Amino acid sequence: MEARALRFCSYPAHAYTRVARCIPYPGVWTQRPSFSLGSHDIAVSCNPGSGRSSIVSSSLDFSPPAVDFDVHSIMQDMGAIFSPDGIIESFGNDEEALEAANNGVSVVEMSHIGRLRVSGDDRLRFLHNQSTADLQNLQEGQGCDTVLVTPTARTIDLATAWVMKRAVILFISPNMRHNVSNLLNKYIFFADKVEVEDITEKTNFFTVIGPESDQLMEKLNMADIVGKPYGTHLHYAVEGTPVTVGVGNLLSKAGYSLMLSTDTAGLVWERLVKLGAVPMGANCWEHLRIIKGRPAPGKELTDEFNVLEAGLWDTISLTKGCYIGQETVARLITYQGVKQHLWGLIFNGPVDQESIIFSDGEKVGKVTSCSSKPENGEYLGLGYIKKKAGGLGLKFQVAEVSGTVRSVPFVRQTL
Repeated sequence: MEARALRFCSYPAHAYTRVARCIPYPGVWTQRPSFSLGSHDIAVSCNPGSGRSSIVSSSLDFSPPAVDFDVHSIMQDMGAIFSPDGIIESFGNDEEALEAANNGVSVVEMSHIGRLRVSGDDRLRFLHNQSTADLQNLQEGQGCDTVLVTPTARTIDLATAWVMKRAVILFISPNMRHNVSNLLNKYIFFADKVEVEDITEKTNFFTVIGPESDQLMEKLNMADIVGKPYGTHLHYAVEGTPVTVGVGNLLSKAGYSLMLSTDTAGLVWERLVKLGAVPMGANCWEHLRIIKGRPAPGKELTDEFNVLEAGLWDTISLTKGCYIGQETVARLITYQGVKQHLWGLIFNGPVDQESIIFSDGEKVGKVTSCSSKPENGEYLGLGYIKKKAGGLGLKFQVAEVSGTVRSVPFVRQTL
C-alpha cells in the first residue's frame, strides 16, 4: 500500500466520482482527470513531459471500491456491536482495545461525531466571531479547538476546526450537529458570504489513539505528518482513495484523525487494522474521554457552567477582538469570577451522573460523568467542585461512596 501526499488538494468530503487515469503518450496527455467532491472539483494536473501527475503518480486509480469494502460490513465481520442508532458500541474486545490505546495503537470509528463544512469568502471571519479561538489568523492546513458559547459564556459545544483551501471543517460533538448548524445559520447575515453544510452523512471519521500512532502513520507512508503541530492536516491518497489526516485524536494532541469518503472508508479501515491498529468501540472511547477529561455537551458542557469553569483555557484567545460571549469572559477574568472548576474524580464505587458531592458535610459540587469500567477497583469520573472547597487531593463523599479529586490532562484550572 502506498500513500502519497496531495499537497494542493482539499476536499469537502462529498463522495467522489471516478477519475480516469492519466495515460502518457509521447509528449501528450489524452485526458486531464478530475474528481468531484462537492461544489469544488479537484483537478489532477498532468505534466506532459514527465510521464506522471504533479500530485499523484499515474498509477493511482480512483475507481470506486467494490461493495465488499462497505465499512459496516467489514466492521461487523470484526465483531462490531451496534447500538439502535447505528453507533458501534464495542468490538467485543474492550480490554484489548484499552490496552492498545495505552501501550500500542487503537483505531476508533467516530462517524457519530458531527462534521460541518463552512465555506464562502467570509468563512474565517464569521467563525472567528462565533467562537473563542483566534481562527482568523489560521492558514490553510492548520487547525485548533474552539468553543461555541452563549452571550453569557455558557458552553454550547467544544469543536475542532480544520482550515482547508476552500472551507473550514468543524468537528462537532455527537448529537450536537443540528443545534450547531442551526446556531451558525442564525448568525449569517444577508451580506455574509458564508454557507454551512452538514457533511456528516457523506463522510466517515476515524481516530487513532496510542503511543504507537506515529509508527502506524509511517507504515501508511504518511511519515511527513508525524511531529507536526496539533491541528495540522494533510491530504493523501491511500490505495487510490482520498483521505485527510489531522494531528490529534479529539482526546489529546497526540494521535491522529482521518476524514474520508463513505465509499472508501471500509478499505481504509481494513488497512489500518491489518497494520496493527486494534479496533475500538464508542464505549471504550467514552471511558477514555473521562480519563482524559474532555468535557461533553449535556454533561460537563451545559448552560449551568461557563467556558472558564470547564477549564477550556487553551481554546480561548485573550487578544482577539469581539466574539459572542467575549464580554462575559473578560469580566470573569478581570474580577476573578470563576467560582467552580471541572476536575477529575476517583470513586471507590459506581455513582450516578448528577449526584451531589459533599465534603465535611457540606455540598461542594456535582458529578457530571462516571465511567462504567473500574480500574484496579476504582471508578473514574468528572465533576464540578466549588473553588473555595479545594481542589487536587480533596476528599469527598457521594452518598455511601468516598472519593478523591484528581487532575485530568484535557482541562486546566486557573483564577
